[in-house]
Amino acid sequence: MNYIEIKIHFSAAEPWKEIFSSFLADAGCESFMDGDSDNDLLCYIPDNLYDADNIKNILENHDLDVDIKYETQEIEQQDWNAVWESNYTPVLIADRCYIRAPFHPAMEGVEYEILIEPKMSFGTAHHETTSQMIEYLLEEDLKGKSVLDMGAGTGVLAILAHKRGAHPVTAIDNDEWAYNNNLENIARNHCEDMEVILGDASALKDRHFEFIIANINRNILVNDMPAYAEALLPGGTILFSGFYEDNDLEIIKQRAAEFGIEYQSHKAKNRWCAMKGVKR
Repeated sequence: MNYIEIKIHFSAAEPWKEIFSSFLADAGCESFMDGDSDNDLLCYIPDNLYDADNIKNILENHDLDVDIKYETQEIEQQDWNAVWESNYTPVLIADRCYIRAPFHPAMEGVEYEILIEPKMSFGTAHHETTSQMIEYLLEEDLKGKSVLDMGAGTGVLAILAHKRGAHPVTAIDNDEWAYNNNLENIARNHCEDMEVILGDASALKDRHFEFIIANINRNILVNDMPAYAEALLPGGTILFSGFYEDNDLEIIKQRAAEFGIEYQSHKAKNRWCAMKGVKR
C-alpha cells in the first residue's frame, strides 16, 4: 500500500495544528509528524482513502483565522520506510518498557525491551495513543489471559502483552505490509507462538477474548464496536485509543455502552486519548 503525504504550513502553529489534525484524522489520515518548522505538519493517508476534493475542502474552505499552504506527494513503501527510520528514536515508557529498533543499542536493567523494525506500520510507541496503551498494559494483570490486538500495526502492543504473560495472544491487521511486519517483529522478540491474522473485524467471528486492545481511529472503533463487544468475554477488559479526548471520548463511551461495555477510566496527552472499558 502506498501513502499520500500532505505537507502543510500554517501561518501560526497553535491551535491550528491540533485542530486540523483532528479534521484530517476524520478524513482518513493515519499518522502525523512535525515538519521542518513548528508551523509545519506532515500527514499520511493511504492512497486508497485519499480524496483530493475532501482534503482541499478541509484546508481551503474554512472560516478560521489561519493561512494554510500545502502540497501533496505519493510516498511509496520503500520511501515510507526511510521516513520512519530517519525519524525513529528509542522510547522508554514509564521507566519500564524500552522500545527500540535493531539499529539502536540495548538498555540494561529495563523490565521489558521490545525490538521493532519501524518500516511503515503504525505503532512505534512515539505517538501518544500507542504510549498510553503501553501505560495501560503495564498496569494490567495479563498473566494467562487471552488477548487480542486489533489493528496491530507493528505488533508492539501484542508483543508487550505476550511478555507480560498473556496467552494466547492474537494480532489482527488489514494491511498486508503491517501483517508481514508483525510476523518479523514477533520473531525478533521470540514470541513465535502468537497468532497473526490478515483481516478486519469480520475475522473475529466465533473468537472470544478476555482482553482486547484496539488502537485504531474513532470511525473504525464506532463502526466495529458490535464485533468487539461480541468477541469480548463477560467481565473482560477492552482498551480503545486513536481518538481525541475533547472531540471523541464521549462518542466512544456512548457507543461502547450500547453494547454493554462500561467506561472505567481514560488517559489523555496532547489531546490524544486512550480509554479502558469492562464488559458487564
